[in-house]
Amino acid sequence: MWVYNLVIFLYGTVIKLASVKKTKAKFWVNGRKDWRITLSTKISKFNTKQLIWIHCASYGEFEQGRPLIEVIKKRHTDYKVLVSFFSPSGYEAFKDWEGADIICYLPLDTKRNAKDFIGIVKPKMVIFIKYEFWLNFLFELKEKEIPTFLVSAIFKPHHPFFKWYGHIFRKSLKTFNKLLLQDKKSGELLKTIGVTNYEVFGDTRFDRVLEVKKNFKQIPQIESFKGNAKLIIAGSTYQKDVNLILNAFSKLKNVNTKLILVPHNIDDNSIAETVNQLKEHQVSYSLYTQSINNESKILVVNTMGLLSKMYYYADCAYIGGCFDGGLHNTLEPAVYGIPLTFYGNDYENYNEAVDLIKLGTAVNITNSDELLDVFNTFLADNYPIGEVKEKLNTYFESNANVTAKVLASINL
Repeated sequence: MWVYNLVIFLYGTVIKLASVKKTKAKFWVNGRKDWRITLSTKISKFNTKQLIWIHCASYGEFEQGRPLIEVIKKRHTDYKVLVSFFSPSGYEAFKDWEGADIICYLPLDTKRNAKDFIGIVKPKMVIFIKYEFWLNFLFELKEKEIPTFLVSAIFKPHHPFFKWYGHIFRKSLKTFNKLLLQDKKSGELLKTIGVTNYEVFGDTRFDRVLEVKKNFKQIPQIESFKGNAKLIIAGSTYQKDVNLILNAFSKLKNVNTKLILVPHNIDDNSIAETVNQLKEHQVSYSLYTQSINNESKILVVNTMGLLSKMYYYADCAYIGGCFDGGLHNTLEPAVYGIPLTFYGNDYENYNEAVDLIKLGTAVNITNSDELLDVFNTFLADNYPIGEVKEKLNTYFESNANVTAKVLASINL
């Protein structure tokens, strides 16, 4: 355990040093300043012992946890919900969300922080979403006998639980009352290390994207920008994604095609880098937060909260992230019945991406020439979009209603 605590200490030190120059690191540090005072003040406003704490690493995990939160708030009007984030990407996007009573950063996972945080919050129940295994917090929750659950979890052979050095992480799995898994393969892996406190229900994100689709409202700016053109939406892109996409976009057969770029990072520096890339390719573009020129070929969306709804207007989508740490949400575009593509073999770590490829509604590419071929195929007049929509509708119907099963399992 001392090795883990040393790593946590070093991690915190590196983030503090990085905060001098890096915006995201600065948010991470500043958001945790005087957290005990801030959290105690927020908690004091609610005279209740019925508080549910739900922890999400970042934006994506929040989308998995959100259906649970919304149902809990509807069913239990006397309960209060605290949502914590580890990453600024999640906290900054949802810090003002009205669906939770308290939203905060999770402090660094030291023994003292864990003891103080749990002592202040005094949760009735704790739900961690998907991947979070902060050992000091988990062991403190176990010691306090606070019911703790891991929801929409997924386990892969490369995870530390299944390595020779993973004893302490294997021990952490026993702190959970129950592990609620996405797939049977995860359960089979857990059995190999003697862990049996699990059930397989699926992924709550299916319920989330279906809800977004059900409550869709028109976005006039996007509708006007698209006009009668074909539209590609590239979601959660990084700089390497943009280079790949622009190289392919410039050679498309169908010249009546437009592109919407939605960068993962929308700070000024990141947007400036994207704009420089567009200038290098000499293509006309507009920024969403400025006056949109509908004659532009490319629109850069430099604001948050629109992507999951914008896919409604797309004829196909490119999903970013494989260049920089992990594929982003493929379910958001797929729910609208459109084909999609992404880069690299990292997709194999994401069940839904593997499923979509097997269905024939997604394609994995490794270079801009392959991406060009895929875009030309997706945008062709003879592309069987009706078959794609039918396959995807069936896929989502068969994977829905996970939230209700999860909440029944944990008696909420």
